[in-house]
Amino acid sequence: MISTGKGVFVAWVISIVIILPIASSAQSTSDMMPQNEKQTDTSKQKDLFDVYKKLFKIPDKPEKPRPEKGVYFTLNPLANAPTSSGNALVTSTTANFYMGPKATTNLSFVNFAPYFNFNKRFGLPLRSTIWLKDNSWLIRGDIRFLVYPQYTWGLGTSHNDNEKQWVNYEYIRFYQAALKRVGKRLFIGMGYDLDYHFDIHGDSGVNLQQFTGYPYGLSGNSVSSGLTFNFLYDTRNRNIYPFPGSYLNVVYRVNPKFLGTVNPWQSIFVDARKYMPLNKPENPNQQNLLTFWSFLWWNFSNTTPYLDLPSTGWDEYNRSARGFDQNRYRGKVLYYFETEYRRDITNNGLLGFVVFSNINTVSGSGTFFQSWHPAGGLGLRVKVSKVSNTNFALDYAFSKSYHTILFSFSEAF
Repeated sequence: MISTGKGVFVAWVISIVIILPIASSAQSTSDMMPQNEKQTDTSKQKDLFDVYKKLFKIPDKPEKPRPEKGVYFTLNPLANAPTSSGNALVTSTTANFYMGPKATTNLSFVNFAPYFNFNKRFGLPLRSTIWLKDNSWLIRGDIRFLVYPQYTWGLGTSHNDNEKQWVNYEYIRFYQAALKRVGKRLFIGMGYDLDYHFDIHGDSGVNLQQFTGYPYGLSGNSVSSGLTFNFLYDTRNRNIYPFPGSYLNVVYRVNPKFLGTVNPWQSIFVDARKYMPLNKPENPNQQNLLTFWSFLWWNFSNTTPYLDLPSTGWDEYNRSARGFDQNRYRGKVLYYFETEYRRDITNNGLLGFVVFSNINTVSGSGTFFQSWHPAGGLGLRVKVSKVSNTNFALDYAFSKSYHTILFSFSEAF
């Protein structure tokens, strides 16, 4: 395990390494609101709706402009599921709307995606991203109620893949944050985070504290209640299928006793992403993109509840570590890096493919920056809507001792 003093220093070094490329690559587009950018001509693009209309010989109708204050619902029978959910049954309902003029205000959304599987797992997540008029404020929310049994392998690399143990628990999350725009693409704000795990126990009398070698938050209940300080810099032109641009999100969390935390703890989460278009000038509509995603998740306490420690697959939208079972690596510190190449197969954009790889290292058993865990995969993309650039994504991901098939209606990042 890395000492706190040395750990803080390394954290700042890694943060600088992550931040500098993004800051130096900012271009003139970062000074424009996303909806002010020139809209791509989609007349030569094709999606599943075009295929449907051609198959059933349905004539095209002129699209009517939607009112700016309308609310539009999208129902997906399949949706993003945590990477270890197995045969999950998932639905997703999303409400999209504008809180101000489209020319100066991003599209807001509220997403409700209930799911369950045949391993007694059940979830009711409600996520929201609300942009107020002229992007003056960003309000982010993440509320979940989960019955969430899953495997655990202890800290770091202390146990082999076949030594996993089942941990049962129920979970309530309540995250809310409000960020004020202080620049064209820069937001700063505060929030409140609550993580309440209860009915925590192992199967068949397994002593989880003894198995993990970690004594905090593995029996009965655990409560982490704290304040967050948020920094966001985002030059992407959209969130569902972003390109080009850069993204930097920093969340510093403090959990004091007076808010209900038994053992106070602090953490920092630094999330950086870069999207580099490789299109030729003669093919501006062709998807040809190289993307990078990196984050550092650092906990500064030795008494943080076990289930609140950084772990793979527990980022904001549970999209990281494709090719690993969720929760496979857990520790006081987690560093993650992923790169993906995205390319159209057909000139009309109907079909595409991706190739990706990721790697992580986690503290515990002295393994941070000494033991690296790689994974990779490839995927197929089918254009669902050329207007919103939404794809149906089907991925095959694998690592040394695990493989899985993932599906979604958005990219991993």
